[in-house]
Amino acid sequence: MTGNCSLEQDVLPTLLRCGDLKGLSLPSDIHNLSVPADLVLAENDVPKRLRRPAVFLDRDGVINRDHGWVGTRERFEWEPDVLETIAQMTDSGHHVFIVTNQSGVARGLYTEDDLKQLMDWVIETIRKHGGTIDDWRYCPMHPEAVVEQYRGQSPDRKPAPGMILDLITRWELDPARCVMFGDQPTDIQAADAAGIKGIRVGPSTLAELASHRGSFQ
Repeated sequence: MTGNCSLEQDVLPTLLRCGDLKGLSLPSDIHNLSVPADLVLAENDVPKRLRRPAVFLDRDGVINRDHGWVGTRERFEWEPDVLETIAQMTDSGHHVFIVTNQSGVARGLYTEDDLKQLMDWVIETIRKHGGTIDDWRYCPMHPEAVVEQYRGQSPDRKPAPGMILDLITRWELDPARCVMFGDQPTDIQAADAAGIKGIRVGPSTLAELASHRGSFQ
């Protein structure tokens, strides 16, 4: 079939005659974009359906043991079963993000480059175990920073929701299907401020809490 043709008048009848056309019953409404009313509905409905669920993870105390300002691989110790848990979250269709305050940079304990090198290794290790970290955010700012360029307030530093809101916008997420796991009250406050559910880690680990939740199995 060449040239201009109609899907309804040319393509579908031809496929039907050749026995190559099958019909399926869809569980939801179909929008006919040639109908103005349906087009308006589709413009609102389709983006909502495309928005995906996501898991936001604090780092220290959730992914790794919190030994205080961890900025190198030598001080990084994985929490029990966390790699398998992140893989399950990935397999369940959730985006997975890390959002972490990193005042160790502001305190001069390690640099942003040190942090990025560590996180490259963390993300690659998670990938090798079947999980995916789709994106991550960090805030190096602190009101009492030793390094002057990092001294001050920031809308990204938890309990402020800046990091979470940025990821929700950039990745077109569905806040109603997002959850934040963190071990500090500031993590839960940031989740609340961003309009997503917050779950406190500790004394139960991320793996234990995720298994009880059931939606990542």
